[in-house]
Amino acid sequence: MSGELIHRHVDVNGVRLHIAEQGEGPLVLLLHGWPESWYSWRHQFEPLAAAGYRVVAPDQRGYARSEQPADVTAYTMLHLVGDVIALIRELGEERAILVGHDMGAPVAWVTAMLRPDVVRGVAGLSVPPVLPAGLVPPSITRTLYGERFYQIYFQQPGVADAEFAKDIASSFRRVLYGASGDNPRARQPRPWIIPEGMTPLDTMPEPPALPAWLTEDDIRAYAEDFALHGAGAFTGAFNWYRNIERNHELLAAFQGRGIDVPALYVVGDRDMVTALGPGGVRADVGKVAPRLHAQVTLPGCGHWTQQERPAEVNAALLDFFAHIDSGATR
Repeated sequence: MSGELIHRHVDVNGVRLHIAEQGEGPLVLLLHGWPESWYSWRHQFEPLAAAGYRVVAPDQRGYARSEQPADVTAYTMLHLVGDVIALIRELGEERAILVGHDMGAPVAWVTAMLRPDVVRGVAGLSVPPVLPAGLVPPSITRTLYGERFYQIYFQQPGVADAEFAKDIASSFRRVLYGASGDNPRARQPRPWIIPEGMTPLDTMPEPPALPAWLTEDDIRAYAEDFALHGAGAFTGAFNWYRNIERNHELLAAFQGRGIDVPALYVVGDRDMVTALGPGGVRADVGKVAPRLHAQVTLPGCGHWTQQERPAEVNAALLDFFAHIDSGATR
């Protein structure tokens, strides 16, 4: 029996985090991306727990039911990695397998780079390892894509925050459909550029209907948790982006380091990430992570990998976990 899904709060690394937990066995941490929460892993808990794993998904700092520090500089990659390490200890474990999606993938990759003694294996969904700091910095993306690239747009304090918080449920419908493989515009992935005079949400209209993998109950689950932060519903999430450049300064000493633990990379062929430049999906993940077990591309899948294609993602994860547990190396 895999047991029931349990919700509770823990204090780690100076911040109070909400976690969802199910199962017993070797620890697996599921790290969500932007603008998601523990709920983005709803299709993973039962299958992974039934296979004999202790599955824990936190709302990472600034998100959903977790605490949202006011200081923008409290969201650096070192803070986020510190949260992961402290959470593993708080759960009474010494080591864990990390699985990250979107912005959670850089946290997983960098944690594996910095603490291979704690990370048994690492899987990244959507975002490949861009080391040492996790993402290409704005000083480069600004040159590649201009001032209207979404990550540059998000740098403006309070701007996107207010736009997304105005109607939280609508924001989730627009973003989740807009970046999915079901959106006809996603069939030719391209960088997310915000035209002059428009907001990010203007580029993602309300969908005519939700795709099969997404329901109004799902939208409500996200929206209710984000609404706990009121007008700052998305501020903690945007603060992650506002530290990307700072992360490169803080982690400069690790330039040239790779990932020494078993690794898995999964991406949809309609994911916007596949259209990005330096560090995008065309990067040779195997050079950064020489113990790469597999690189899986999901046809017709957009950005929300584990939500759009849960069966394929779960199968890939369980195959990877078995590889780790067997002690196999490549």
